Amino acid sequence: MAADTTDIDDIREQAQRWLADDPDPASRDELTAVLDGLPASAPELADRFAGPLTFGTAGLRGPLRAGPNGMNLAVVTQAAAGLVSWLAAQGGTGPLVIGYDARHGSRQFAERTAQVATGAGRPALLLPHPLPTPVLAYAVRHLGGVAGVMVTASHNPPQDNGYKVYLGAELGGALGAGAQIVPPADAGIEAAIRSVGPLTQVPLGQPGQVLGDDLVASYVERATAVIDAEGPRDLTVAYTPLHGVGAAVLTAAFARAGFPIPGVVPDQAEPDPAFPTVSFPNPEEPGAVDRLIALADSTGADLAIANDPDADRCAVVVRESGGDGAQTWRMLRGDEVGVLLADHLMRRGVTGLYATTIVSSSLLRAMCAARGLPYDETLTGFKWIVRAGGGSAPLVFGYEEALGYCVAPEHVRDKDGITAALTVAELAAGLKAEGRTLTDRLDELAAEFGVHHTDQLSARVDDLRVIADAMARIRAATPTTLLGQPVDSVRDLLPESDVVILRTSVARVVIRPSGTEPKLKAYLEVVEPVMGSDVPTARSRAAQAVAALRGEIAAALGL
Repeated sequence: MAADTTDIDDIREQAQRWLADDPDPASRDELTAVLDGLPASAPELADRFAGPLTFGTAGLRGPLRAGPNGMNLAVVTQAAAGLVSWLAAQGGTGPLVIGYDARHGSRQFAERTAQVATGAGRPALLLPHPLPTPVLAYAVRHLGGVAGVMVTASHNPPQDNGYKVYLGAELGGALGAGAQIVPPADAGIEAAIRSVGPLTQVPLGQPGQVLGDDLVASYVERATAVIDAEGPRDLTVAYTPLHGVGAAVLTAAFARAGFPIPGVVPDQAEPDPAFPTVSFPNPEEPGAVDRLIALADSTGADLAIANDPDADRCAVVVRESGGDGAQTWRMLRGDEVGVLLADHLMRRGVTGLYATTIVSSSLLRAMCAARGLPYDETLTGFKWIVRAGGGSAPLVFGYEEALGYCVAPEHVRDKDGITAALTVAELAAGLKAEGRTLTDRLDELAAEFGVHHTDQLSARVDDLRVIADAMARIRAATPTTLLGQPVDSVRDLLPESDVVILRTSVARVVIRPSGTEPKLKAYLEVVEPVMGSDVPTARSRAAQAVAALRGEIAAALGL
């Protein structure tokens, strides 16, 4: 008990020091209430002071709460001061460009970042209102920013927020201009953040220059230039931004491109940081697109599209005919949309490097090999995808299976759910004019390259030790067979990345912890050849094999 009392006293002392330096009265009151609840509140207090949020290659992300292990004004002030200090130490010139979404605290965090920048003598350009992440990534390049900050937690739960950092051409180089940071920049910024002194001594300047909507118009104009101005436009689309910030920009882009304006799910159309109609604001989560499908049904839509809340991801839902002829809706997997977009660009004659990640389908590799196009695969994350090939060939397309697509790297060097949606619409309208659909094109690709069936085993945990134990288990007792076939290749990417890859002659499994959520993920793929032209039978065999593979991997991980 004495040790417990000592621990509580130590954490109480840390909290008192934090309160003395916290610039936000609301979070001071919040933390004071936790202190007043001691000793019963000791576990919560300990969690808030378990350590600072780590500034990794995705920036900061965490729950909105007082204390160093949360997103709050104090943490953001320290992060902004460290970032600005690091930029100055690198000799970076030019303004800091700052964007934000509509989550709780986002605007306050963005405005504080601008004040820290101007207080250090650096111009700050603030986007005019809550906008998609791709608009910020575009603005960094378009405005010649030395760096960019996007305040967003993307598709995380409502209680979270985050802080993503981009570099401009001066410090990011040709491949990283307008892209998210990678090592060693992340470690350098982290060190600079930790060296920031008392927050009361961080100088705060003017709020910076608030940009006008001409920036948004410029983004939309460039986005619509991604597709063919003369292509078919007869397409009815249902759309949801999932209570995020994508609706105004996406509908403006569709209108400018000449498409009918998509119908928008009414009770998900406006930004709402509570995300009241979904359990998780992620289109991949069960039930997230139920309202979208209902709208698509009622309006006779040709297809349905969802963005995640910051509109850097794009989900596509299509009609399918069942065996009895009944029409159903199915969300395409990220790998399916990825290869559809790649194939579409290839058919348009877009040459250059096509890239994806180690957890994505191997179909893109097969397509590039058959068509004589350069290909590369990277670790997960668009910070790596946009640097694929190391400059050996210009990147023209990149995707990751988690619904992220970059169809125009010279426009936005990151995933962009707006231009992806436009390009999907272009493809779908062209196929519709021929009396065909996206699923027809997928069947054509399967007939040519075989069915590449992908799926995912995903386990969300409350205790991160479950993930560590599962990774240790798969390394200590690696399966020697999968689906009755010998495992002929095992790759362990430690220490570079916590990833294990298993391969047989027909299957591949990639196992890794999520980089943004408390999840363990296993990415599964089975390649099934198509005999004759019988794609449905090949798909059925592949689906059965992947289901069996999921069971084998779950057992091997102890899940």
